[in-house]
Amino acid sequence: MAGIYIHIPFCKQACHYCNFHFSTSLKYKSQMVNAIMAEIDIQRDYLKGEQIETIYFGGGTPSLLSKEDLDLFFEKIYAVHTVSENPEITFEANPDDLTLEKLRELKQTRINRLSIGIQSFSEEDLQYMNRAHNAKEAENCIRFAQDLGFENLTIDLIYGSPTTSDLQWETNLQTVFDHQIPHISCYCLTIEPKTALAHFVKVGKAKPVDEHQSARQFEMLIHAMKRNEYEHYEISNFAKEGWYSKHNSNYWKGAKYLGLGPSAHSFDGESRQWNIANNAQYLKAIQNGFSSFEKEIISPETRYNEYVMTSLRTSWGCDLNELKKIGGEFEKFFLKNVIPFITNELVEEKRNRIYILTEKGKLLADNIAMELFWE
Repeated sequence: MAGIYIHIPFCKQACHYCNFHFSTSLKYKSQMVNAIMAEIDIQRDYLKGEQIETIYFGGGTPSLLSKEDLDLFFEKIYAVHTVSENPEITFEANPDDLTLEKLRELKQTRINRLSIGIQSFSEEDLQYMNRAHNAKEAENCIRFAQDLGFENLTIDLIYGSPTTSDLQWETNLQTVFDHQIPHISCYCLTIEPKTALAHFVKVGKAKPVDEHQSARQFEMLIHAMKRNEYEHYEISNFAKEGWYSKHNSNYWKGAKYLGLGPSAHSFDGESRQWNIANNAQYLKAIQNGFSSFEKEIISPETRYNEYVMTSLRTSWGCDLNELKKIGGEFEKFFLKNVIPFITNELVEEKRNRIYILTEKGKLLADNIAMELFWE
């Protein structure tokens, strides 16, 4: 089983913290839609005929697409690829786009999962992040979607913002529980280089992120999710039983996927490639009949490092049998270097040669993985 990711590189406005590839000019949106559909043809053999289990519209802001755009995408994908009988088809959307009218249109397409970029239910938080929606729109779009029969919902929330008090963070989480949303992704606010937020912090216009506050709110998140019977199946992701994200889970398990659109990444099991992160150059390349991308063959060392990084972030953990498939030396290396983390109760050995992070270890996930990397 494989997946398809479609990157829509447009946004109404730039969030202060965002470093994804996008443009706030919609001038070339129709040309971009046509170009991505042409890339579907150009890359038709990339997955070597594997059945498509998941389709994911990300960005950018896919909710800027019209129903007609989406119908064209589905027509092309289903004509070129073999798609499973009940694929998971996720559509990222911003609350201000999800009006009743827009949701009714989406309901008439093949989309069966909505990923809504809420980030916070606080006006102060949303203004700090420069989000395009307000708190009322954040709640309304959830209610509208559920009323129209969208059951498979996930929302994004951000913690650790200087404007997010512990009380507000509790309120944000309680709102999720009140609306009975089956899946939630929560991310710590990070100040990425070359973003507006990085500049504002540098010149003293915005407060920096407090690491202690972020760690505290992450612990609050874990405990609140556990009390409300959500499974913590990946560091940033929580779901009710049966509501895991199939698309992202397949990423973490090393499944193949095709990325379409500027800056999109693809993986075929042996190599990785990524499209140029420039709309004009991407459009020119597609118009000339080829994709513009860079490619790397994945070495055993990189495969080991990436497997350790992704697997330790999940509830299914790092499997020594998988490391042995990469090479026996990697299994031995991991076993030797994981001992201090087990001693300090940051990593736990489970049955069947599987290692997972403890609750304390989840606070240091990236650092632990880096210490276990093959250099």
